[in-house]
Amino acid sequence: MTVTGLSLQTLAILVGSVAALRGFQLLLDFRRLLASIHHLPGYRTILSSSTVLGNLFPPIPLLTLGHDHTWLSKHAPFAERGLDVVSAVACWPKAMGSLFIADADVIKDIVWFRGERFPKPLGQYTLLMVFGKNIIASEGNEWKRYRKIVTPAFSEKNNRLVWDATIQIMLDLFDTMWAEQEEVVVNHSVDLTLPLSLFVIGAASFGRPMSWKEDAVVPLGHQLTFKDALRTVAQDVILQCLVPRWAMGLTKRLRRARLAFDELNQYLTEMIHERQGFQPEEDNHDILSSLLSAIDDKNLSNGEVKLSDSELIGNIFILLAAGHETTAHTLSFVFALLALHPDKQEEMYQQIKRVLPDGRMPTYDDMPSLAYSSAVFNEALRMFPPVCVVPKTSAEDTTFTLTDVNGTMKTVVVPKGLSLNLDIAGLHYNPKYWEDPFTFKPERFLGDWNRDAFLSFSSGYRGCVGRKFAETEGAAVLTLLISRYTISIKDEPQFAGETYEQRKARILDAQSILTLAPTRLPLVFTRRT
Repeated sequence: MTVTGLSLQTLAILVGSVAALRGFQLLLDFRRLLASIHHLPGYRTILSSSTVLGNLFPPIPLLTLGHDHTWLSKHAPFAERGLDVVSAVACWPKAMGSLFIADADVIKDIVWFRGERFPKPLGQYTLLMVFGKNIIASEGNEWKRYRKIVTPAFSEKNNRLVWDATIQIMLDLFDTMWAEQEEVVVNHSVDLTLPLSLFVIGAASFGRPMSWKEDAVVPLGHQLTFKDALRTVAQDVILQCLVPRWAMGLTKRLRRARLAFDELNQYLTEMIHERQGFQPEEDNHDILSSLLSAIDDKNLSNGEVKLSDSELIGNIFILLAAGHETTAHTLSFVFALLALHPDKQEEMYQQIKRVLPDGRMPTYDDMPSLAYSSAVFNEALRMFPPVCVVPKTSAEDTTFTLTDVNGTMKTVVVPKGLSLNLDIAGLHYNPKYWEDPFTFKPERFLGDWNRDAFLSFSSGYRGCVGRKFAETEGAAVLTLLISRYTISIKDEPQFAGETYEQRKARILDAQSILTLAPTRLPLVFTRRT
């Protein structure tokens, strides 16, 4: 054998030995991790779903839980194991473990615990920091600082502004885009709901009123409309994190994404400069005013740190993106559910007529009386939570106590550093809290219901600051729309032979990108006579 041959053989033995040692070490770590959680039943996979590689695949048994695992499985994994906490342990790229939790009492303990016992794993929030640090992708004192700045903007006065802005935007839609049309066809619901929600949050929170016709025109100095820039960024935010800047020009999609990021950054900067050029009203407490006050030295108390430029833009982006996208997608699902259940749609219409018998314009003060509109909105949020899982981390050794399917008390051991996933989809489809959870029943929100088992706006100290904003917008949209139009599913020849259940599955198909969104939802709005 030649020297070269011996060298290659030695190298092969060396590489093989290192690989074997690495594999043995991974196996040992995997076994230790299982022992640390007392072999709690659950998933055992090669790839961790908390890694990018693990999320590139669909769910594949033994390989990875895959993308959208919690949404696709809902409560089934917990029902199969008879306990509302299950484990997921993977061995590569290192031994990694997590718990999925669908027990309302355990989740309540986690979200309401003061201190840093169950912090967010901020490494998983990189996607949300493309423009800067913000209230969602922060923890501890940094989050408290952002929360203190933003909270005053979500006042009762602002809620009235949200209602009035929503009504005006809906009337503009009816009088311009839908004028003189007895029937309006929308090939995908988000083409209606995304601009609608954007216009509302723009007018009520950022002092940026927009009209339906105006938004179709690209302003001078821009290459995309504000709506298109924000929508593209939301869809392609992962590209900004994974692809280096120099490579963003290699394909048409990458170039479009790069342009959208640049355009949105320009829009946000212009929004700031325009507001800074005006003397603010003393009673103006919208989001932008609150954020701008936090970069003005004269408004800061002793010891307070003003927002940096990137923090300012980062918070504006996240509140715009998350605020309008979640509501838009929820409204899309509401429209689909009402179209699939015309009896519920009629029930809503009849209640609106009882509250507004003279056909007058609904006001914010009517909202408590329009309980069915709010119930429909909440039921859509239960069935299609905008975010299906909230990640946490256990900062210390602890235990959870809960009952299994037989009523037996169980103790789950949680070692320090273990990942915790608040499984919202699993919780919202848990029959322990929601009777017949796969059925659309808005009336379940008209009486007493378990508020600890409803997590669409998160809960506890990190509960969504914009909850009332979204609820107000949703009630206003539904009340005005249903009072004037009926909603139905668009008939398409390629689906002529499908059953009701097949149509329902197709229409309600959803996938999670930044938030849970309908795949394709074609609708028809018919004017009431």
